[in-house]
Amino acid sequence: MSKDLKKISVVIPCYNRKSTIEAAINSVLSQTYPPLEIIVVDDASDDGTSKILESYSLEIKVLNHDYNKGVSAARNYGIAKAKGEWIAFLDSDDEWLPHKLERQMDYLEKHPETRILQSQEQWIRNGKKVNPPKKYIKKGGQIFKDCLKTCIVGPSTLICERELLREMQGFDENLPVCEDYDLFLRIAAKYPIPLVDEILITKYGGHKDQLSLKTPAMDRFRVQSLEKIYSQEILTPDQENALLDELILKLSYLHAGSLRRGIDETLYHEKLNIYNKKSLMISEK
Repeated sequence: MSKDLKKISVVIPCYNRKSTIEAAINSVLSQTYPPLEIIVVDDASDDGTSKILESYSLEIKVLNHDYNKGVSAARNYGIAKAKGEWIAFLDSDDEWLPHKLERQMDYLEKHPETRILQSQEQWIRNGKKVNPPKKYIKKGGQIFKDCLKTCIVGPSTLICERELLREMQGFDENLPVCEDYDLFLRIAAKYPIPLVDEILITKYGGHKDQLSLKTPAMDRFRVQSLEKIYSQEILTPDQENALLDELILKLSYLHAGSLRRGIDETLYHEKLNIYNKKSLMISEK
């Protein structure tokens, strides 16, 4: 491995994770390819996390938010303060295998055109290893269409050019969840996302404070992202068709769900009419 290879800033967003943050940080400190810096953004934790972070004062840089701003703002703050040319994200409840960065930097040295790179991951749920559902299995290359249904790019598996993240204006802070779906879909619309086809992280789940478990009907936010991307007119005709198909499908599910629950479904009904008409106009061209 070249000694002058570009350096890595690790960004760990953290909110009330005193039970997991030590393992996450230690998994970075154990890397066979040491990063340039480890930035932990404490998003106004109030559970004692800050005391744990103080014990790593010589090994990490801690950035603090005065109030809880959410994971997108925390990651964006870390990106803004990073010195490395590459950013590697790690969620505060995940862990890297010791050779994670080394394997990815080996790939980047051999493929210098790469701007973003992910790896496979293993899942632990409630203390037991489980197989990820097929829809979450990582893929590499031109994966825009694969990313439309759900996010198949894991933040903790990534290494990404800092300049690419700035070019894409980072994570959308208006999205309380699905911010990863939004950013990586925007990136996949323009660039390939290669894959090191090897398990390099352990992803933990099943705990009660997971945003995905606390937030019902997450397709609401995927629809918000799809509408935004569609309005930006950045897609090829083929990508636009695929996005419209997925947008209509998600709106159909949300509309049906609203009817079942007896709640106002007017907005989804109106949006369905709008995008069905757009899709019809494209098909008639």
